[in-house]
Amino acid sequence: MPCVVRAERLAGIWTKKKVQGVRMIEVTRDVFRLAEAFTISRGSRTEAQVLTVRVERDGVTGWGECVPYARYGETPESVTAQIEGLPAGITRAGLQAALPAGAARNAVDCALWDRAAKVAGVRVWELAGLPAPGPEITAFTLSLDAPERMEAAARRQAHRPLLKIKLGTPDDMPRLEAVRRGAPGARIIVDANEGWSAEVYADLAPHLLRLGVALVEQPLPSEADDALLGLARPVPVCADESCHDRASLPGLAGKYDMVNIKLDKTGGLTEALALRDAARGAGFGVMVGCMVGSSLAMAPAVLVAQGAEVTDLDGPLLLAEDRDRPLRYDDAGVHPPEAALWG
Repeated sequence: MPCVVRAERLAGIWTKKKVQGVRMIEVTRDVFRLAEAFTISRGSRTEAQVLTVRVERDGVTGWGECVPYARYGETPESVTAQIEGLPAGITRAGLQAALPAGAARNAVDCALWDRAAKVAGVRVWELAGLPAPGPEITAFTLSLDAPERMEAAARRQAHRPLLKIKLGTPDDMPRLEAVRRGAPGARIIVDANEGWSAEVYADLAPHLLRLGVALVEQPLPSEADDALLGLARPVPVCADESCHDRASLPGLAGKYDMVNIKLDKTGGLTEALALRDAARGAGFGVMVGCMVGSSLAMAPAVLVAQGAEVTDLDGPLLLAEDRDRPLRYDDAGVHPPEAALWG
């Protein structure tokens, strides 16, 4: 059901009125209701709060979306301030140096890509020198809950080929068993959201294997993940909070088998594509994930997800409403965006 619940203009950057040849950036805060409460080990939410950035020049507007994330010290106000501080005429290349990896750079980078594609009259993947994308099977996330409720949720979603379970407590084994009962045929990945200790992970690891778990994301806090060195990894372990951009890669060796690429961490499509190539070159598998956002946020990530071992771009499936031209999801997975949405 396409509809943004409410939108608040946060800033009109660089100029208050449209002047031919002068670039403008506008930031709005958009709020989308979730279909149901979404819970991870850090807390629950009932809505997705995103920032939408529009970059306009000479009558052509590109747009992008980001999700300021408190885990990384971001707020809507701090991210807006970062965008407001950009110089007039910022380019994609200049943006990489002007802002650090994070939500602010992501929204502006994706908006600049979108505008450039519109100016050139081609799709973004053509501009980036990429093959035409196709659909990718995506995970569907079950939020953290009591075992019986997670089992019921798994039964409702058992037709999906890939389920992602939010865990991250010392008492996760009954939850995992319950989900496997509810969806005996589904491929399962687990996201602990930094909620386990090394001892809990070591205890659970054989059971993850026994229950057919294909991947475990970020079992330990990023600042304590040296404890993974030397631990057995019977199931591949994926870095999420420990991996932001290419600068993260050297510190992941010996701890992780895969990296989770999210545009709100990399700071946009530009760095996400570079991180994907660098990660593969360093021997890591690739997962492409997302924050809880709309189809506008997922659209550029679909390009990064082409050929990834795991795609987790289910944000719009968790919403009660979406953008007016949403991404298409069907049995083939999440499809690339139409030009009317992005790129």
